[in-house]
Amino acid sequence: MGGETIGGTEPWDADEAFRRLRAAVRGRPKAAVFDLRDRGFGSPFQVLVASLISARTRDETTLAVALRLFAEAPAPADVLALGEARLIELIRPATFPEPKARDVLEIARRIRDDHDGEVPATMEGLTAFRGVGPKVAALTLAVAFGVPIVPVDVHVHRIANRWGLVATRTPEQTMKALEEALPRRYWIATNELLVPFGKSVCTGVAPRCSTCLLLSMCRRVGVTSSR
Repeated sequence: MGGETIGGTEPWDADEAFRRLRAAVRGRPKAAVFDLRDRGFGSPFQVLVASLISARTRDETTLAVALRLFAEAPAPADVLALGEARLIELIRPATFPEPKARDVLEIARRIRDDHDGEVPATMEGLTAFRGVGPKVAALTLAVAFGVPIVPVDVHVHRIANRWGLVATRTPEQTMKALEEALPRRYWIATNELLVPFGKSVCTGVAPRCSTCLLLSMCRRVGVTSSR
């Protein structure tokens, strides 16, 4: 169908929106880092490494790579024992395996040498690691430590703007705007739900507006074609 689908006929309501989101993604593949957590790989180090691996990598690949890596090296000391060549081999299906392997090794070394074996539980501490930007740090804080924060990736950024809930240009701006627009109890769930929602329903090109459970709350900003 074309761009004639009409949305935004009822006011935005966070409680109802998140109820519908949960229904919309029920039974669909989870976002990789949340899936790993639910499979028992939710230590701060594992979440940090998986989040770093996930950068510009499909969730399916991230999940498979992380499961293989953590089967051999679930902790910083294990990663350091692997060495760079073996780590690259394990990470290789993900994008940029060589720089990611070097970053993971450096993170493991610094956790051992500079942080008494513990992953920092602050944005400042995490982003001080090479290769860790605000998105990776926010995902680590949310998933591993339960810190109320909105991790923003391409799906969260696109959908929040499409809904008309925010009007932002960068993920960093979206994070701040969503933390003002959403009740704190939904901050972590925003990423957990919008990633599978964005992959299966509110896609980047021709979103499935005709069957979307949130259509009546969505302003469809920038949508020119839908299904």
